[in-house]
Amino acid sequence: MFSAIARIFRTPDLRRKIGFTIAIIAIYRLGSTVPAPFVSFPNVSECLAQNSGTEGLLGLVNLFSGGALLKLSIFALGVMPYITASIITQLLRAVIPHFEALHKEGQAGQAKLTQYTRYVTIALALLQSTTLVTVARTGQLFGQTGVAACNQLLTNDVWWAQLLLIITLTAGTGLIMWFAELVTEKGIGNGMSLLIFTSIAATFPGAMWAIWQTKGFEIFLLVLLVGIVVMTLVVFIEQSQRRIPVQYAKRMVGRRTYGGTNTYIPIKVNMAGVIPVIFASSLLYIPMLIAQFNIPQDGKTPPAWATWIMTYFVKGDHPIYMAVYFLLIIGFTYFYVAITFNPTEVADNMKKYGGFIPGIRAGRPTAEYLDYVLTRITLPGSLYLGLIALIPLIALATVGANQNFPFGGASILIIVGVGLETVKQIDAQLQQRHYEGLLR
Repeated sequence: MFSAIARIFRTPDLRRKIGFTIAIIAIYRLGSTVPAPFVSFPNVSECLAQNSGTEGLLGLVNLFSGGALLKLSIFALGVMPYITASIITQLLRAVIPHFEALHKEGQAGQAKLTQYTRYVTIALALLQSTTLVTVARTGQLFGQTGVAACNQLLTNDVWWAQLLLIITLTAGTGLIMWFAELVTEKGIGNGMSLLIFTSIAATFPGAMWAIWQTKGFEIFLLVLLVGIVVMTLVVFIEQSQRRIPVQYAKRMVGRRTYGGTNTYIPIKVNMAGVIPVIFASSLLYIPMLIAQFNIPQDGKTPPAWATWIMTYFVKGDHPIYMAVYFLLIIGFTYFYVAITFNPTEVADNMKKYGGFIPGIRAGRPTAEYLDYVLTRITLPGSLYLGLIALIPLIALATVGANQNFPFGGASILIIVGVGLETVKQIDAQLQQRHYEGLLR
């Protein structure tokens, strides 16, 4: 292992790519700590010292920004607009034929879809930055904290100062997109995924230190052991797949023979990735947002429905919240897998090139068989996602940990997934230059 790592740094091309990637990540993390214009950094620091806002409406976005959101830095929006835009573009393929046609055009079509994703990202960043500035100006960013500094986060709330702040936050999102593309082209690849990995990993030391400080060394050690077990199980499930054998008949084209090979269709247990967790979390934040803006500020009694939502759907430590969260993840897993994997299209492509599944007729029977296998394998995948997503909520209810618990939810799924993919990419590039790669 150590000799393989040494070979990486002895290879000039790989050394240059890794160094470039580290430099971009360092700039990205530096920008996450630089306050945006007209933001009162002392007041923001005082609110953060009260440990507020990390379990409220913007908790998920704050996690994906590496804590930059609640600091109101120039990279406060982080990668969330790009993630949302990518999901929207992918889902539009199912309802807009033009997007599906672009997807099938190959590299040129993918480049066009990428351009659309960039436009949607900027539009979402403009919308989210406007919302963020409005929430910060009204003093609702950290919720009802009772701290006077949380109501004075902006030093100047005139229209042109707010406009400049919105432009800065939107430009920060555009700069993050550029960083990600640079890492993909000139670094080790997976630019946006690596930036997400960096943002989430940056919160791990602070979360573990908070557990040590508040719960003691015994709980810290227990959390660490649970984290190792959970990470091992996540790696095992993420690498698990159902391989459907496929045979291709021999074809004579001129004097050459094509086909006659045996391969397989890999269907992962977790085909949806982390997307259902993001969907479910975002959907559960909507009623909280509506209720938060319907609570009177003059001390009057809030509506009964708003009180019920703020009681059971804020911190996430109530069984009702956990049950709804778990069921939403299962539903969104089936929905997203059905959108992204089309058994009919796969069966048609196999039939077109002379491929067939042994014992299954080509065409419609193949599509029905693939749909049957996909439905059965999605069930354990959805249950797995639901259980992993509940780990932070269980930790919140049992040991009073932060809802952004490091070893669970979207954070552990992204950390493990991006880590495995990055190691595979480095291994593939190392094997191009040496007979032996990083992995054995």
